Amino acid sequence: MKIAILTSGSRGDLQPYLALGLGLKKNGHEVTLAASDRFKSFVTEQNLTFESLGENFKELLDQEQGKALLDSGNNPILFLRRLSEVYRPTLKKLFNRLEVICAKTDAIIYAPLVIGAADLAEYFNVPKYAGNLSPSIRTKYFPNFLTPQNVRLGGIYNQLTWTLVEQLFWQPIGGIVNNWRQNNLELSPHPWRGPFGKMSKTQNHPILFGFSRHVVPKPPDWQKWHHVTGYWFLDTPADWQPPKDLLDFLDSGEPPVYIGFGSMKGRDPKKMTEIALAALKKTGQRGILLTGWGGLSNSYLPDEVFKVDSIPHDWLFPRCAAVVHHGGAGTTAAGLKAGIPTITIPFFADQPAWGHCTYKLGVGTQPILQKEVSAEKLAKAIQTTTKDESIKIKAKILGEKIRSEDGIDNAIKAFYQHLPPKLKQKVGL
Repeated sequence: MKIAILTSGSRGDLQPYLALGLGLKKNGHEVTLAASDRFKSFVTEQNLTFESLGENFKELLDQEQGKALLDSGNNPILFLRRLSEVYRPTLKKLFNRLEVICAKTDAIIYAPLVIGAADLAEYFNVPKYAGNLSPSIRTKYFPNFLTPQNVRLGGIYNQLTWTLVEQLFWQPIGGIVNNWRQNNLELSPHPWRGPFGKMSKTQNHPILFGFSRHVVPKPPDWQKWHHVTGYWFLDTPADWQPPKDLLDFLDSGEPPVYIGFGSMKGRDPKKMTEIALAALKKTGQRGILLTGWGGLSNSYLPDEVFKVDSIPHDWLFPRCAAVVHHGGAGTTAAGLKAGIPTITIPFFADQPAWGHCTYKLGVGTQPILQKEVSAEKLAKAIQTTTKDESIKIKAKILGEKIRSEDGIDNAIKAFYQHLPPKLKQKVGL
């Protein structure tokens, strides 16, 4: 069976879908992964077919609109308005690319920001699965993950946050999507409020949630076709070898604190570097700084700090005392799996919500918004996570639970469960 997995965003966004694609390939399927041009070699090195969606997430974030997006913080109205400013000009190109890719597939798994994927699945009459790394379906049990999680005013308020986010997302792009549906696909337009109600209630639109029930339990008001599968981890190849100088650094002292922000540069990466170094010095902790997209400076570092450009999280994190990161879904998952405490410095979108989750679970400190971070606040958080035995024990226990799950296998079983009879017969079910 030919399966297209359509994703968008940074490497942290892409990697879980790549892991799921490799799992489906091991089950005998022909898998195509579509993403930003930047990740072509990363995908093809894993022996999956790659298709370009045209966008380059790094370039988007380097533009003024992208930098403004990162400044949105925990303000969903600001974030979604700026997100629409970034994405609206690219939608027609995206639709054209998706149409070529989806015409050659038997089933589609797509990430939330791949707008038009579900419409094309309808047009080509193939099964569609939303593959989401964060909660994305209405519930009365917690607020939408783009809204503050520390505000708990009951079920009615929670449901209102979902409606608010849906409309803030849909209204700027709904006209473009509906014009395309009618003029290009000859499909009826979505209701003026968008497709969200139908998505929540329609059994032929299953959703695979790539996170752990031990982190976000499945709410009682989600449906049986909403599957919380466990995380989709990409294992480091068995023949991968770490740099010798990194091994020497790790062996030369106590486990370090990892500090890295993935693709989140912010407007002043030099200042973030200075804050990180000052916080490590205040606490007497050794540190590993990830540069990568995050823009941490290559300037002179003290002997107690080691800089890496890129390193597999599943190898590095278990060798660290704690992790400091932006709160992206993928990096959060890796830190929790490692069983070590978490400190989040979120920039935007669902990152503050994941930071709140780790704090609520007792495996980390309260998130520090990147606009408010200082050496004093970061040092206090590092001191807490590296010295508080309760946090360390809870992180270790949660890591064991997460490692016991097989999220990819669970997702594939759910995928098979919702295939139409003709395709089930094709794959021998």
